[in-house]
Amino acid sequence: MSEHLYKQQAELTQLIDRYSGEEGVNVTAVPSLYFIRRSHTTGPKHSIYKPSLCIIVQGAKEVWLSQERFRYSPADYLIASVDLPVTGQVIEASPDVPYLALTLEFTPSQILEVLHDSEIRVSKQENAKRAMYVSPIALPMLDAVIRLARLIENPADVPVLAPLFTREILYRVLQGPHGGTLEQLAIEGSSTYRIRDVIEHIKNSYTSSFRIEELAETANMSVATLHRHFKEVTAMSPIQFQKQLRLQEARRLLLSESTDAADVAFHVGYESPSQFSREYSRMFGFPPIEDIKRLRTK
Repeated sequence: MSEHLYKQQAELTQLIDRYSGEEGVNVTAVPSLYFIRRSHTTGPKHSIYKPSLCIIVQGAKEVWLSQERFRYSPADYLIASVDLPVTGQVIEASPDVPYLALTLEFTPSQILEVLHDSEIRVSKQENAKRAMYVSPIALPMLDAVIRLARLIENPADVPVLAPLFTREILYRVLQGPHGGTLEQLAIEGSSTYRIRDVIEHIKNSYTSSFRIEELAETANMSVATLHRHFKEVTAMSPIQFQKQLRLQEARRLLLSESTDAADVAFHVGYESPSQFSREYSRMFGFPPIEDIKRLRTK
């Protein structure tokens, strides 16, 4: 690691440490920028990653997308280019040296604006790519991230400068070795763009059953092509994707409300409580009621 890169990471570590007073996710004065603190390693946590850039400055984390593992640390950054149900686990953290990280969420329209205003050559290839990847962090990107993070200390500058620094960060990502993944997300008509439409459709109506032919029509693809591209982007089938959304929402409802597991099963779209219990146990390791009791007593 170069001396300049080391100094930049040290400054970013101090900023995140100073402005992440709470355990977990901390909102900042910069829209779409979040600081994360964990003073202990964690068990697997299920969540939905929005399109975002994630950078760790202290500690390490593993993220599972279906059966695929992504491990990253201060030497890397992680990109999620579409909404993805994942399982994350902080694997290096302690009270003395807490896990510290940031997440910057972005939109496809922001990617498209950068492509329009830059000389980045847009790839015309039609092959969909995995919507999550880890890549080594470089100094130009870290410089831009530092400038964005510093705005927390000058809130009056946020409305003007935050969009500029965010564009610069996205420009650096697009210039990186996996920039084509983000390009395809923003280019209308690309395979990834059309899979994103299918993901939105599943997200907005995850409690309802669907016919795969309807999804294929949404994507303007054959059923076989949809299956292939959807799995390439998300590492899972459309049915598996919907199942993850249903079970994550079911767990959230069970944790936040005093409600019956069967009622929750019906609420998230299951017709059979026994099937719900089986699939819940398979995903979270325990039947619904036992899992919630375990979580509440932690």
